[in-house]
Amino acid sequence: MAEVGNSFKPALAEANQDELRTIAKKILQERKGILAADESTGSIGKRFASIGLENTENNRRRYRQLLFTTPNFGQNIQRSDPVTELTLAYTYKALADHHVYLEGTLLKPNMVTPGKDHSKASPEQIGLATVTALRRAVPCAVPGVVFLSGGQSEIEATQNLNAINSVPVLKPWTLSFSYGRALQSSVIKKWGGKDENMAGAQTVLLHRAKANGDAQAGQYTGEEAAASAAESLFVAKHAY
Repeated sequence: MAEVGNSFKPALAEANQDELRTIAKKILQERKGILAADESTGSIGKRFASIGLENTENNRRRYRQLLFTTPNFGQNIQRSDPVTELTLAYTYKALADHHVYLEGTLLKPNMVTPGKDHSKASPEQIGLATVTALRRAVPCAVPGVVFLSGGQSEIEATQNLNAINSVPVLKPWTLSFSYGRALQSSVIKKWGGKDENMAGAQTVLLHRAKANGDAQAGQYTGEEAAASAAESLFVAKHAY
């Protein structure tokens, strides 16, 4: 709502509100998430460097063609906790101050995980800490939360998303994913910049997408992971 004198009127026309709600609902379909493939030229160059591939416009096109033409792809604690909670609280205070239409928004936050130099936490601990922070700070008007992977390995990102969705408390939002590295790391290694590896790389992408779709439903049961899927994707001071 936007204030006008002593009265209020909608900040968005009803048709715009309906459009935003519809878009958010489509994004938050069951067992689906977001493939974050809109990296800057510099960011995708770092991925190409890991397989010795030149960062050219043609190679960027070829790689994204691999991702977007994958058959059937569309079918498918302690310190971090209060910091995340406080950040979310300030965020939603600012959104409320500006009368932002929350029903047409999605939140893309971190999961509550220990710092890089601290001992690891279990998926169950991460799930409970993350859901607790959300319940304390995120309004139920928000339709969905799509987590970034934040440098977790592909397997960790899937396990922790599953744990978040498995916490046995009321969660008024769809809890899904918007992964970049955690969906693409094994894919780009399998591809290696070679057209003959495209089908194999697309199979890897489908596998990761299905695993995360299961996790979004809280029904991920584990997998026999390739070594690359268990590698940490943490990059110190990573710029998104």
